Amino acid sequence: MLYDPPEGQASNTKLMQFVAGVGVSFAAISAGTALGWTSPVLSQLTPVVENGTTSSNSTDGFTITAEEGSWVGSFLAIGAFLGALPAGVLAEKIGRKYTTMSLALPYLLSWALIIFANGAGMLYAGRFLIGISTGASCVVAPMYISEFAEISIRGALGAFFQLFLTVGILFVYAIGPYVSWVLLSVMCAIFPALLIVAMFIVPESPTYLVKTGRRSEAAVALKWFWGPNCNTQNAVEAIQSDLDAVKGEAKVSDLFTKAVNRNALFIALLLMFFQQFSGINAVIFYTVPIFQSAGSTMDPAICGIVVGVVQVLMTFVSSVLIDKAGRRILLLQSSFIMGSCLVVLGVYFKLQADKADVSGIGWLPLASVVLFIISFSLGFGPIPWMMMGELCAPDVKGLASALTVMFNWSLVFLVTKTFGTMQETLGADWTFWFFGFWMAVGTLYVFFKVPETKGKTNAEIQALLGAK
Repeated sequence: MLYDPPEGQASNTKLMQFVAGVGVSFAAISAGTALGWTSPVLSQLTPVVENGTTSSNSTDGFTITAEEGSWVGSFLAIGAFLGALPAGVLAEKIGRKYTTMSLALPYLLSWALIIFANGAGMLYAGRFLIGISTGASCVVAPMYISEFAEISIRGALGAFFQLFLTVGILFVYAIGPYVSWVLLSVMCAIFPALLIVAMFIVPESPTYLVKTGRRSEAAVALKWFWGPNCNTQNAVEAIQSDLDAVKGEAKVSDLFTKAVNRNALFIALLLMFFQQFSGINAVIFYTVPIFQSAGSTMDPAICGIVVGVVQVLMTFVSSVLIDKAGRRILLLQSSFIMGSCLVVLGVYFKLQADKADVSGIGWLPLASVVLFIISFSLGFGPIPWMMMGELCAPDVKGLASALTVMFNWSLVFLVTKTFGTMQETLGADWTFWFFGFWMAVGTLYVFFKVPETKGKTNAEIQALLGAK
């Protein structure tokens, strides 16, 4: 039997919440390694033509064409789109804990397909399967974390998903150029194995347990997350109150017919839209040429590591600031500064295309790229994922999160596939200005429409969104 301390003597501890956040975030590291994998690997698998002679860096028996390489990258986004909705449904059926644990299995199977691949077909299958797990991770991990984090650190823990995603990408950027792609894949498979171990330790979400009528188990879970001196009775009653306010199982139509759900979903979708239309992929694509235009002779692999380190450090800073500064101010600085940097980059490439002498301002695009990545990592990198878990009511959270993630991955596929065409038809200058325009729109949208959720309970957030 559980005993709560007398009223006035209850206290919460945060250590185990951070431990649980790290454990759940092995799913994010696994997703990050999947996302970063193509960067060092495709150069090893794709033949290089120099002076009419074709050569290959691959030491593992086969090569792929540039077109096949494009599909190796794109199949992840397709799988992620298809993996999101089933993950949301599964999280409501078997719980957040066991859904997260189950994601390790397709991760491991996909890495096995990639490790033993003998051609593009097996790579396609492995990348598609790893995409399913990646999309599912994007749904379940932020949802899980938002349900065990207490209000005072919910923002910091909510930023863990993006933080550990960048850790996974940095791992691949740092290791990939110096080992064979098969060995890299073997090393990447370690993280989903660690996810299984972590999920054996971390309890189920207290919100899910209360929702399924297991209040005593929810109290035990809260003691684990919040410490033995927490007041579980008050916490369980607060969770029950939030659930009672929405009553019953949600239908898909509830997302659109109820104003509060519709507003939450619309904000989550638009935050994801502005995240992808920030042009983050365009900027990272141009990182090496920008470094070179600044007079740097740095190896491209080192450029990637520098970008990865900046992303990790600044996302960590965001996790520290997010519960102090708030969500809105970090989003506003992010969209405004990124838009400014994109305008500067567009001007630089316009001058370069017009054959102007830009040697004296080579530092300007380099500074713009670094500032852009810092600003993205502080705001539009982590916060849309965190707010996705905050905005939605408990009865529609799984479904809304799944639809939001599906939308995000649709945009990833769209932007990635059309970027090359935009670059050829519009030029680098107008491509950057195009994304800069959307950042201006994003700044206005955040200022006028996105509510501040810092320090607010679920019921208070629903009230902000229009609940009675």
